[in-house]
Amino acid sequence: MTYAAALPGQPRGGAVGGPATDRAVCVLAPNPSPMTLDGTNTWIVSEPGSDLAVVIDPGPLDDAHLKEVVATAERAGKRVALTLLTHGHPDHAEGAARFAELTRTRVRALDPALRLGDEGLGAGDVITTGGLELRVVPTPGHTADSLCFHLPADAAVLTGDTVLGRGTTVVAHPDGRLGDYLDSLRRLRSLAVDDGVDTVLPGHGPVLNDARGAVEYYLAHRANRLAQVETAVENGYRTPSEVVAHVYADVDRTLWPAAELSVRAQLDYLSEHGLI
Repeated sequence: MTYAAALPGQPRGGAVGGPATDRAVCVLAPNPSPMTLDGTNTWIVSEPGSDLAVVIDPGPLDDAHLKEVVATAERAGKRVALTLLTHGHPDHAEGAARFAELTRTRVRALDPALRLGDEGLGAGDVITTGGLELRVVPTPGHTADSLCFHLPADAAVLTGDTVLGRGTTVVAHPDGRLGDYLDSLRRLRSLAVDDGVDTVLPGHGPVLNDARGAVEYYLAHRANRLAQVETAVENGYRTPSEVVAHVYADVDRTLWPAAELSVRAQLDYLSEHGLI
């Protein structure tokens, strides 16, 4: 989920969907909107030469899309062996149960309510399927259950809604918390700096070729918005809706309800830190 803003990092450009790295292929869900950009990116990841694949974020409950994900894997000679979720928002997870029926796979997620099977996901988990290695990176903030998946062999990270290919993401208050989100962005920056991750495979929008640049843009953007909200409160704008109308005046009004979630998270953060 997003509101329109300047582009982070270096978008790869071109059409969203199709092969992105040696191991990752995107199937774009047909649910475009101001909040979902071009639609949800459903990712098929697999080791070259393996006949097994992992699907991340099946997307909305759209049978044609779910079947196209299966067909895309099969055309590449692969069988979907596992389904993973970055978080529980419907545009990423609503189709997971139906997709599990189609593929006879387990669904692993941080939130137990979203799982199908006994195994969840957590910090330090490493998924190995058909020789593929995915490392679980907890990234709460957009939502409490948000995860990213580090794909070391491609120097890539699948970010769900934590980092998008265009614009910036919403901190979905009250489930999402700004302090958690800033910590998660710093964790992703460490992946770029210390682990050589250079490619972002986002949940919406195009692939980003400059992971560090994207994350640093997000951190700077959040600091700037936080300062704007703090100043707005000092100038007498008290309610979240008043702050949104003042701070987000340049943003499409249809996105103000989403922006208000982030503002509520920012106001909580400022209050917790004694700044307002």
